[in-house]
Amino acid sequence: MNHSIRDQGVGTWRLSAWFLFWSLLVVLGLLLGLWQWERADDKRDYLAQLDAAPTLEAPEEAPPEGTHLTLRGHYLVDQTRFLDNRTHQGRLGVAVLTPLRTEDGRLWLIQRGFLPTGPSRESPVVDTPTGEVVVAGQWQVAGEGTPLFGPNREGDRLQRIELSAWEFDAGFAHQGWMHLERGPGSLETWWEPSVMPPSRHVGYAVQWWGLALTALVVMLVGGRRLVKDRRSRRQETAGNATTEETDACRKP
Repeated sequence: MNHSIRDQGVGTWRLSAWFLFWSLLVVLGLLLGLWQWERADDKRDYLAQLDAAPTLEAPEEAPPEGTHLTLRGHYLVDQTRFLDNRTHQGRLGVAVLTPLRTEDGRLWLIQRGFLPTGPSRESPVVDTPTGEVVVAGQWQVAGEGTPLFGPNREGDRLQRIELSAWEFDAGFAHQGWMHLERGPGSLETWWEPSVMPPSRHVGYAVQWWGLALTALVVMLVGGRRLVKDRRSRRQETAGNATTEETDACRKP
């Protein structure tokens, strides 16, 4: 009898553990699928924001992401920095970053484009216009940036764009920079918004929900088999107990 009770306890524990494990997988798949679906909505909103971005000329207020800017002023040649370890069309190089002072005295950071340097660690050399220029490009709002491993600045090279790398008393006009598209001082265009298309997030969501459905099927089918095995063991145990009782009654 004790053996029978112990077998039933083990069977109950296995059944509970089975359903708990697969239920967690089903919930995880549903939540991850929902998260990817929401990411797709966010990307649609972001792309719509870029499409609807205004065209402004040296705005007083901070321009929204993707704004098409036009600036008139002078490059600060001696304040040029280089965003290190950029690649473009299979070549290694840097992105050239030069502040521009507009007619009203405000400072704007201009990402002028790609300059191939190869593996050399010497300070890059780039020609910069010295007179008044009119430049146009797309505005990017400063964000958290990529992780840093060590100091951000090494000489004139930066690991990531940080406005604090330029020690201006008044600072820049706004927290962000313009990616130069037209005008003097422009180099090879390499930057484009890093935006995963919404359709890919939708595909990921469908995959997660498909995995959740698969986990649900496995849980139900496997659970049904466990219940059937448990019932068979109970019937076998009951049969053995009846036989033992009958044998006991037959003994003189």
